[in-house]
Amino acid sequence: MRLTFGSTQQDIVVSGPRLPFKPLTRRAFGMGMVLAAVTPWLPAQQRPRRIVSTAPSITEALFALGLGSRVVGVSRFCDFPPEVQKLPKVGTYIKPDPEAIARLAPDLVILQGNPTELTNRLDALHISFVEVPHGTLNDVYTGIEIIARASGFPDRAAPLVGKIKSELDAIQTKAKALPSPRVIVIANRRQGILADLVAIGPDNYVNQILEIAGGINALAKPGLPQYPHISLETVLRENPDVIIDLSGSQETEAARQAARAATLSLWRQNGELNAVRKRQVYVGTSNALLVPGPRSVEAAQRLFDYMHGGGD
Repeated sequence: MRLTFGSTQQDIVVSGPRLPFKPLTRRAFGMGMVLAAVTPWLPAQQRPRRIVSTAPSITEALFALGLGSRVVGVSRFCDFPPEVQKLPKVGTYIKPDPEAIARLAPDLVILQGNPTELTNRLDALHISFVEVPHGTLNDVYTGIEIIARASGFPDRAAPLVGKIKSELDAIQTKAKALPSPRVIVIANRRQGILADLVAIGPDNYVNQILEIAGGINALAKPGLPQYPHISLETVLRENPDVIIDLSGSQETEAARQAARAATLSLWRQNGELNAVRKRQVYVGTSNALLVPGPRSVEAAQRLFDYMHGGGD
């Protein structure tokens, strides 16, 4: 089953038996045009039983929705919850492997982004797929809804989204009663040195979670891109109260934790920074800070703890 959009009227093209669907709506998101409302009515026997996930956020959403037992393949970078580490891998979220996907005989593949070569191949193999948006907190909520509906369990989305929103609201309420530090978050850098820094700018998931946790992103400025490339001189000029370094090529939390001391040592060489003097440089080792998904609450709580004295 391939879901496609017409120019003004949305169409559904089904490979194989046609299933009953309600009309689709079309909405624009930062990552492109995505399926915003798939409202399937699927008898229990027609719900997907073999689902392949192509990104960590998708995998986490599937498990949070109670659909983990139906997941038969995941991306190379999926490692939460721990049981997914034993599942077959189907490439990276940037370049899923259609042959590896096909070998798992899925009846639903969930994509992040929509590479034409892959979707054409899935079409040719008569493998159903759906795309979810990626990039903002609203995309997390929309992705959960799409995944729940495409999997045939639409009623599971609202309780999960409601729980996430409620718990984020509680963290935000706590944060509003406290001072708001100026923060720079480093998403990537050249390993071993503080160069070629990629920071968190405006209008993205990490910036939104940071604001909920009570921080002021020093680089969420009009005109800056979502992920500005900056130099150490920019950090020195902005001189934030808190620095949070999420960079690293390590693929596991254990490896990132092992690299934590070396990262802190790099920053401590710049003693003129307020964040260094106050010992408020933190290394984000948790996957929850790196994957926009159902663990948004954990991410917000960690950032809250860093900025307000409870982090390590």
